[in-house]
Amino acid sequence: MQRKIKLSEGEYYHIYNRGVEKREVFTDLQDYERFFRLLYLSNGDKAYTYRLVQGVPLNKIDRGNHLTAIGAYVLMPNHFHLLLKETSEGGISKFMEKLTTGYSMYFNKKNDRVGPLFQGSFKAQHVDRDEYLKYLFAYIHLNPVKLIDPEWKENGIQDRKRAKEYLAGYRYSSYPDYLGKEREEVAILDRKEFPEYFSGSGARDFEEFVDDWLEFGKEK
Repeated sequence: MQRKIKLSEGEYYHIYNRGVEKREVFTDLQDYERFFRLLYLSNGDKAYTYRLVQGVPLNKIDRGNHLTAIGAYVLMPNHFHLLLKETSEGGISKFMEKLTTGYSMYFNKKNDRVGPLFQGSFKAQHVDRDEYLKYLFAYIHLNPVKLIDPEWKENGIQDRKRAKEYLAGYRYSSYPDYLGKEREEVAILDRKEFPEYFSGSGARDFEEFVDDWLEFGKEK
């Protein structure tokens, strides 16, 4: 199926997909960690054999030239969100093919299943203005709040202190990296390809996340 929007070099995109029939695609820590490593390994023009780099620190692996730039991400039990910048022609499509194919092969073998794991090709939304980019930066990192407050998107975050503590402890997103926590997964991000508010540790305050979400919702 032909994609509705054209992916252009130098532009930002919200990329996402979910499990076929809304099934869970991350069922345990091993799944999340596998996808983490594939986010890094797939973002390069060199081929790799996973077993040969398993256990090697991400920043010690030569993956060649980057295919795209990753500014933020979150993994949820049955879907994922990525904030990407197209830095080379066809880079996002090549990256996503390597990422989802590699993960699907791993998941199917582990669970003795066959067939597609994700709902067709990945979905893409063009980020055409800075306000939308800031909103997505907030939206992606706030996504896990749904696990403790399912109606937060409709009703707002009722307990901000609880939400903030939960997100700070949620390992499966880039939020800990923006809090300045030291971990291997920081190598996944390419902050220099994004505006200044993506740079540095603690670059954004939690209240700003929430405000960006609310203000953009009002604007729309």
